Amino acid sequence: MDQSRKILIILHQEHSTAGRVGQLLEQLGFELDIRKPRFGEPLPQDMREHAGAVVFGGPMSANDSDAYIREEIDWLAHPLKEDKPFLGLCLGAQMLTRHLGSRVYGLDNGGIEAGYYPITPLAAAHEITADASAPFPDHVYQWHSEGFDLPTGAVQLATGTTFPVQAYRYADNAYALQFHPEVTYETIDRWSSLGTERLKAPGSRPAHEHTAGWHRHDSAVEAWIKAFLPKWIGIPV
Repeated sequence: MDQSRKILIILHQEHSTAGRVGQLLEQLGFELDIRKPRFGEPLPQDMREHAGAVVFGGPMSANDSDAYIREEIDWLAHPLKEDKPFLGLCLGAQMLTRHLGSRVYGLDNGGIEAGYYPITPLAAAHEITADASAPFPDHVYQWHSEGFDLPTGAVQLATGTTFPVQAYRYADNAYALQFHPEVTYETIDRWSSLGTERLKAPGSRPAHEHTAGWHRHDSAVEAWIKAFLPKWIGIPV
């Protein structure tokens, strides 16, 4: 494992947190170095002081022309070039996709995914943790209006109905997840309570199904992300 005990955490809203992913990384002994480029906080010029990087979601689009979006997408060259573990969640996954030259797109009918949805893990997904007690989840929490194509050279890990590419691996340790394994019950309750306008869009789940879905599906997501993160960052388990 890299000798650094810091993980770079990139967030996109003023009050965003690293959620469960951040909590689990701290439990593994890592310090979270939180940066918010949207609010003028600089990203490191290289990854020498970091063992890995996680880019989280946000309401903006990887297709936006804002300078910080373009700079953040370009910055992803550093973990890729330096072979440092990278994890992109929702917007972070879409940014990686744009960096790798593939399309991020919305649906013509305005359809979105907001709530819990079934996905289908593919053969490569089962190799990630090699833990039969923590398989790749088949129901995940979504909150997005755009999806992405599979970049050239990437290995698809899961597929969905509305947005066919739900997860992929690029090279050895860069992962893109369209869904949100970091969310807690409190996060889901807040998003579904405050996001009433978004929940009017085609394809979204009613607000009451969001927290109900957490009770049905979160234990499997939690087991998987707990097994995945140590392998992703290179800690023997």
